[in-house]
Amino acid sequence: MAGDQVVRNTQVILRDYVCGVPRESDMYVTSDNTISLKNSQQKIAKYVYCTPGSPIWGYGVAKVVDSSHPEYKKGDLVWGLTRWEEYSLITNVPETSFIKIHHTDVPLSHYTGLLGMAGKTAYAAVFEVGRPKKGDKVFVSAASGAVGQLVGQFAKLAGCYVVGTAGSKQKVDLLKNKLGFDEAFNYKEENDLEAALKRYFPEGIDIYFEHVGGKLLDAVLVNMKEHGRIAACGMISQYDLAEPEPLKNLFQIMLKRLHIQGFTHRDYDHIVPNYYEFVLPYIRQGKIVYVEDIVEGLENGPAALVGLFTGRNFGKQEVVALAPPQKQP
Repeated sequence: MAGDQVVRNTQVILRDYVCGVPRESDMYVTSDNTISLKNSQQKIAKYVYCTPGSPIWGYGVAKVVDSSHPEYKKGDLVWGLTRWEEYSLITNVPETSFIKIHHTDVPLSHYTGLLGMAGKTAYAAVFEVGRPKKGDKVFVSAASGAVGQLVGQFAKLAGCYVVGTAGSKQKVDLLKNKLGFDEAFNYKEENDLEAALKRYFPEGIDIYFEHVGGKLLDAVLVNMKEHGRIAACGMISQYDLAEPEPLKNLFQIMLKRLHIQGFTHRDYDHIVPNYYEFVLPYIRQGKIVYVEDIVEGLENGPAALVGLFTGRNFGKQEVVALAPPQKQP
């Protein structure tokens, strides 16, 4: 790219701090800003951490357009925490900000999920926290989401019996017919969650992947086996509540000597090489399925984000800001 090219830069801006469920009106899309694509330290083309008046942040895939940073050169592909804009000027690059993409024989979109934060989280939940044994009974909440769909498949690879829950018939069918879960049910159709879990786990649950919280967690506690393990990395049902829902079955933790471990993906940055060694062969052999819900254009980003809180997405929600770079022959 010759010369000091200046282009318009489309951005998704947060209007103000959000209370409760986010709305599309909490954000706006603008192309008023411009950015130079030359003669700066580092720039990245962009495909939630938020400060009002600034672009939204999220994990994405990017291509270096220009750089004088010793670790990054023009044309490098990276994934990491990026801003919701077409181009970003990065003047201070912390050591762990971006991870270079070396495996381009798999879809680049996978680095926002399967080979990114979601995949690392699922691998840690199953193998670092859950530590499954062949024949273990595993229950996965939010099972059709970015992380849950992988938790179920990894547990199946470990020889477990796996049941997932989701919020629609279409998602339940996906779990059973495409993702390989042994069983699945629509929690919205169950009047008694404790009884529903007893139906699928008459002898109890060995491992529970917790991503929902609230009434579902309360029902799970009653149905856990003694010395069961719970890997907790999210409670999406509680995020937009003014007051968290109370739990009535906490006594079960002591009674059944349950092991409950909360964690975030950042606790397991060190396992990424081992995770790639584990998962890449399965991806290349077609033995791992990853469902992605991709929308085109930053202007559609706010609606996609809001849809996460109502279950509108089908699989890992992704937004394409710029057309992904083509692989070189």
